[in-house]
Amino acid sequence: MTKATIIGGGVIGGGWAARFLLNGWDVAIFDPDPEAERKIGEVLTNARRALPSLYDKALPEEGALAFHSDLAEALTDATWIQESVPERLDIKHSIFDQIAEHAPKDAILGSSTSGFKPSELNEKGAAAIVAHPFNPVYLLPLVELVGHADTCARAADILKTIGMFPLTLRKEIDAHIADRMLEAVWREGLWLIKDGICTTEELDEAIRMGFGLRWAQMGLFETYRIAGGEAGMKHFLAQFGPCLTWPWTKLMDVPEFNDELVDLIAGQSDAQSGHRSIRELERLRDDNLVGMMRALKLTETGVGGVIKAHEASLPAPQPRDLPITVDRAIPQSWTDYNGHMNEAYYIEASGQATDTFMEMIGCDAAYIADGGSYFTIENHIRYLSELKEGERLTITTQVLKGKGKVMHLFHRLWGPGEVLAATVETLLLHVDLTKRGTSDPAPELAAKLEHYASAHADLPWPEGAGNFVGQR
Repeated sequence: MTKATIIGGGVIGGGWAARFLLNGWDVAIFDPDPEAERKIGEVLTNARRALPSLYDKALPEEGALAFHSDLAEALTDATWIQESVPERLDIKHSIFDQIAEHAPKDAILGSSTSGFKPSELNEKGAAAIVAHPFNPVYLLPLVELVGHADTCARAADILKTIGMFPLTLRKEIDAHIADRMLEAVWREGLWLIKDGICTTEELDEAIRMGFGLRWAQMGLFETYRIAGGEAGMKHFLAQFGPCLTWPWTKLMDVPEFNDELVDLIAGQSDAQSGHRSIRELERLRDDNLVGMMRALKLTETGVGGVIKAHEASLPAPQPRDLPITVDRAIPQSWTDYNGHMNEAYYIEASGQATDTFMEMIGCDAAYIADGGSYFTIENHIRYLSELKEGERLTITTQVLKGKGKVMHLFHRLWGPGEVLAATVETLLLHVDLTKRGTSDPAPELAAKLEHYASAHADLPWPEGAGNFVGQR
């Protein structure tokens, strides 16, 4: 069993709790705030809606969640301890002293600090590493690791199992890597607003309508490499390097942080997005992140590669009488204005089931690369019950015919409570991709398909199979 103890249940601590819990870990939370349980419950509600939508496989069953008023009790049997208390060294040192008294000796102690170095965290004798995540922790995979090499390596192995991307720094530095970059952009943003060049909304538009989209998939240097054209990075540096000496930015010249500047920025921010609650903004953020991250998953670019690798490690569904070819949560992007799954995504889901079954019989990426595949020539869908976002969708597949060029499948789409939500009957023909015409499958593939067809031959003919629209 794996257990994570989260100390401090604010935005970051709650995100850590959700990330571990939704990946099957037991989670213990210690936070003296009387509102901690409510706040973390709201974070978990958003996380349960968003995180499963990244994957086309079901996440593990949730672990057990417990809130503790006694730190020693919370630390019992912990594998991972994550400190997310306020960003003050005296508070962190005090918590580390208490942890040292009660924590298992082999537990990893990570600090969510965004600025302090391990040498500062451990100056009183603690053995913490920096494990600095990014909000929302349950969606964004990056976590910066700084500290003892062996501990960071062990931490990285654990974090990968919960779908995170550990980035270990080569040496410690104030604010690590990402926050130093963000701080530079933040400083310049403060000047642009103070000097009346733009508002908070206009500055945000400049980011999200332009370079923010590029950074999401390529980061900074790969983006600039492309900007250099065919000549690459050397050409870019030669062309734009001299700009570094021009007075374009005020990176180390900070505007006075007075009440006037605070009121200016806060007022513009309220005008920009004050019509939405924080929870509404979080859900909007999560939906947009899920959409972009799923798009990147298709090409395994950037964060998409992390999600793809984590998805591949998720456990296979438990077998039934028929093979389970899809077991996943329904993403919010599959639902429409009626609040249920849009009709087009029944085809997408059944297509995933067909692809899985093709892999089961050997028609995988290698087989397709060698020039063979199956093409769908006909589908028939029956919509029987509603499916809604976040619900578990399971598909079982029955082979009605599997001989020669023909593969005739019947997918049953099951919703919560074993409710049959839809059936999709699909007819496929094997093709030679080099000739773009029908052909017999390879002998080993044909044998596996016929094995399934024979095993399913004694099953009752499915209700709805052989139907067509308008049939009497």
